[in-house]
Amino acid sequence: MAARRALKAVLVDLNGTLHIEDAAVPGAQEALKRLRATSVIIRFVTNTTKESKQDLLERLKKLEFDVSEDEIFTSLTAARNLVEQKQVRPMLLVDSRALPDFTGIQTSDPNAVVIGLAPEHFHYQILNQAFRLLLDGAPLIAIHKARYYKRKDGLALGPGPFVTALEYATDTKAIVVGKPEKTFFLEALRDTGCAPEEAVMIGDDCRDDVGGAQNTGMLGILVKTGKYRAADEEKINPPPYLTCESFPHAVDHILQHLL
Repeated sequence: MAARRALKAVLVDLNGTLHIEDAAVPGAQEALKRLRATSVIIRFVTNTTKESKQDLLERLKKLEFDVSEDEIFTSLTAARNLVEQKQVRPMLLVDSRALPDFTGIQTSDPNAVVIGLAPEHFHYQILNQAFRLLLDGAPLIAIHKARYYKRKDGLALGPGPFVTALEYATDTKAIVVGKPEKTFFLEALRDTGCAPEEAVMIGDDCRDDVGGAQNTGMLGILVKTGKYRAADEEKINPPPYLTCESFPHAVDHILQHLL
């Protein structure tokens, strides 16, 4: 790992870290204000594929978080960038609320499969359609491969198991664009002018948030909210730089020890 430099950027996960669906993590709004009072650049990075960036922003504003659209980097943005780069026509297995982020992308006569979290599409007929496209040579683009995520009613299956099923059935490998991919973290940092060694990531997913960030050269702080389960910090090597109760505790640590 490259030598640490002075902290210049903080990347923050959204669902499970700042909020859980429509409820803010206690004290998170105030903690964000304290972080904003410093000179660090803040980016909100999320694998959410259930809603467009605009919907996400509205949800955060309703919860009284001070966030602007250009500070949010989503795996949907990364997926759209890849679709444009590859010049493909995707079959979009994403939630209907995420479709605005693909406005203008050609989807008729698809020659690629893009898969996110889309519970209403994850049934035999649709998955079989995707399976046949992949057998004909279409690339499989996974917005991310999270195993599960946190909802108000408990943990729920993420897109990972469905991506893995398609990989297994077609003997192909998906191109993954979201966390924990190194390219995702580097892309999120790109317009900040900061190197990974000058950044810290705060999230509730030990593998996708913390493991991915630390593999890129950042420090990773794991919070015990959202999808966190006891002993998650032991699932990655090296372990998280820090494991703490919640986002406000992570901010306290940054203010006291990293600035």
